[in-house]
Amino acid sequence: MKAARFHGVKDIRIEEIPLPTTAAGLALIDVEWCGICGTDLHEYLAGPVLISPTNKPHALTGEHMPIVMGHEFCGRIRQLPDGYRGVLAVGQPVMVDPRIYCGICNTCNEISTNFCPKIGFLGLNGQGGGLAETAAVDVNMCYALPETVDLRLAALIEPLSVARHAVRVSGITDLSRIRVLILGGGPIGQAVALTLKNWGALEVIASEPADLRREQIKHLVDAVIDPRAQNVVAECKNLTCGSGIDLVFDCAGVLPAMNAAFDALKNRGIYVNVAVAWQSPPIIPLTAFMLKEITIKGTLTYEDEDFAAVVHDFSIGRFGNLESMVTARIGLDEVVDGGFERLICDKDRHIKILVIPRRHLLSL
Repeated sequence: MKAARFHGVKDIRIEEIPLPTTAAGLALIDVEWCGICGTDLHEYLAGPVLISPTNKPHALTGEHMPIVMGHEFCGRIRQLPDGYRGVLAVGQPVMVDPRIYCGICNTCNEISTNFCPKIGFLGLNGQGGGLAETAAVDVNMCYALPETVDLRLAALIEPLSVARHAVRVSGITDLSRIRVLILGGGPIGQAVALTLKNWGALEVIASEPADLRREQIKHLVDAVIDPRAQNVVAECKNLTCGSGIDLVFDCAGVLPAMNAAFDALKNRGIYVNVAVAWQSPPIIPLTAFMLKEITIKGTLTYEDEDFAAVVHDFSIGRFGNLESMVTARIGLDEVVDGGFERLICDKDRHIKILVIPRRHLLSL
């Protein structure tokens, strides 16, 4: 089969590799769509960072680079493990939770699986990823989807799960009186906006410098600010009738945006960081942080319940039309120039690029 494998910085190769085989508990998934994530881009530019290097195989999979990339993917069951007695069937559409965790340590059992000290991801740490025609996946991490759903959009379930967990991490259970500022209108920013909308946030404002992303996210929020032309703090005060912001979701990881958001926050406001600042780590504005008694929370992935809840909500159409989040669809052979390079060199004109490894389905 064909697969996109990471060999090093700016070295992703489309290669012919053996079709995976089912080991104990693994199902074979014929991949239909796979998203390119910001994490994938960072690995391409500076990796291996999260990808397991040759001299350090992953603790659970024992695998290392070259790695088949892609962790946002859906597809159909090609083969189930021997002796499987669950609800899945061959041909069933499924969404894959790409996390790899041990499930037996105290952290997994007493706190949460997303804190497993051995956590990894398909597409980064082994067992194959979604940028291949077929992937081997733990059958328990395959979530059944109804035939009525649009598999052309199902890969978005993964970033939507990141967003749902971020909203939960805020600790605010009743958003009906909460005014929110989202920094960044990319895939995660839009996913957070969708989640907040579904959870009944009182007012949601987005700050985004790119024209296309502002145009995309404006349908999901109450107001959009262009930080290049507007004063974010003044606009937030004006849009909230002077009351300021209760809650910030940083989906950008840019220092000027963080500084403005801290100034826009109310006393004892909450700042949730969802972005990883790959280029330059942000410096927390300590004066505002201390004077306002701001709470900073961080989040990077999600828990089992987040993924299951998003699969359910997606299946019943709760997110509405997600097609606007997808700015390009490409075949596997185009993944470097038409995917990774385009997202890096033309990032302001793209939100999410989806890849279809099985070329004959691209026209569907």
